Amino acid sequence: MRVPVPEHILPAEQLGRVHFIGIGGAGLSAIARVMLARGIEVSGSDGADSSMVAALREEGATVFVGHDASQVEGVDTLIVSTAIREDNPEYVAARDKGLRIYPRSAGLASVMEGRRVLAVAGTHGKTTTTSLLTVALQAAGAAPTYTVGGELAASGTNAAEGSSDLFVAEADESDGAFLVYKPYAAVVTNVEADHLDQWGTEEAYRDGFAQFVGRLAPDGFLVAIIDDPGAADLRHVAHSLGRRFVGVGESELADVRAVDIVLEGTTSSFTVVDGLDELGRITLQIPGRHYVADALAALTVGLRLGHSFDLLKAGLESFTGTRRRMERKGEAAGVRVYDSYAHHPSEIAGDLVSGRSVAGEGRLVVAFQPHMVSRTRIFGEEMGRVLGAADEVVVLDVYLAREDYDPEVTGKLVADAVPLPPDRVASVAGLEEAAAELARRARPGDLVLTLGAGTVTEVGPMVLDTLRKAEQ
Repeated sequence: MRVPVPEHILPAEQLGRVHFIGIGGAGLSAIARVMLARGIEVSGSDGADSSMVAALREEGATVFVGHDASQVEGVDTLIVSTAIREDNPEYVAARDKGLRIYPRSAGLASVMEGRRVLAVAGTHGKTTTTSLLTVALQAAGAAPTYTVGGELAASGTNAAEGSSDLFVAEADESDGAFLVYKPYAAVVTNVEADHLDQWGTEEAYRDGFAQFVGRLAPDGFLVAIIDDPGAADLRHVAHSLGRRFVGVGESELADVRAVDIVLEGTTSSFTVVDGLDELGRITLQIPGRHYVADALAALTVGLRLGHSFDLLKAGLESFTGTRRRMERKGEAAGVRVYDSYAHHPSEIAGDLVSGRSVAGEGRLVVAFQPHMVSRTRIFGEEMGRVLGAADEVVVLDVYLAREDYDPEVTGKLVADAVPLPPDRVASVAGLEEAAAELARRARPGDLVLTLGAGTVTEVGPMVLDTLRKAEQ
């Protein structure tokens, strides 16, 4: 459900008591955490109990499991997730009472008010880049407030209130939310067709990023990873609008370049060249060329804000990842298990390169859960093709999210497109079946990688349990 963005968004401190529908989600929970840290009274509801719900209760929120109209009694402002349907009883009650109702984007804009916003956008890599920028600035002493679409592995949180005027935020383009913010500076990691169920056409999606550049402060700047053609195209947009543009990447045309990249096991290292100056070498604790680009973009924002290379580098090198982004889940019977959020063909391809680096001499055994019917309908065959870079593939059925089931768009559409011998590809319906299939196929030395934005993240621990029991 899409709730209109109000013409005038109040600062968070003027919203009164705030109730979130879907408070356990990545986006709303981050906003709720910042509000709680500022002393704002927060309540919320979610469809199920979770570790996030428990954490929010610990931080002071009143959280209900399940939705009921009585739960918005005494509320001044309602903030809703796009996953909420129009007949949700709390939304209906709030509308009937004439309460102030904000979509997630307006809720985030309300906590940004009065801060210098550094917004990270792009089709892929937003969460990792936002996380890297946050830890780099923290190491440089900038103490930003931040909201991220995933939990930082080191701190175990997706948001925190800082003491400076900086606000680092992941700017989601999926429903046009990023066009609500007014950043001082921004990063665009890449621009590639996605979320066409919301945007309609690829042209409209790309134009959304051009509009995003137009929302930058006149004295602000844009950092774009120009190895990606879609992000590189924004140079002309920025210049036409009189905004500063900093291109980063491996390209010879980049203003800030990553050279001599080495991927080795679970690390990635590279040398940074800013113009004609070689600044030094950085070693990340995350594997993958795309993570090098993300780190370079985060570093460049910090450099252009005036922070020292050495301090920013220390922050980047301390980064241990974001949950669900090539996250190590454990090891059993000589099999290492990782989990990642990849659900677009380009993201799958990137994570398989990283997985191959981590696997070393072992094989790469992958489970993939397609996310959303509309995305699988458009990209399903391409998803299958890129999965062919693994040694063995298990494909689950589609995770529906906010859409309805379509019998013509299933996991089999993806599995049938995997260019591997039939005995190395399996199509399964559920999580337990997927875990059993992975445990049966994995051998000592192999890397098992679960991929997808849905419930597939639960499969890794199940695989580890199965392998451990088999050892006993």
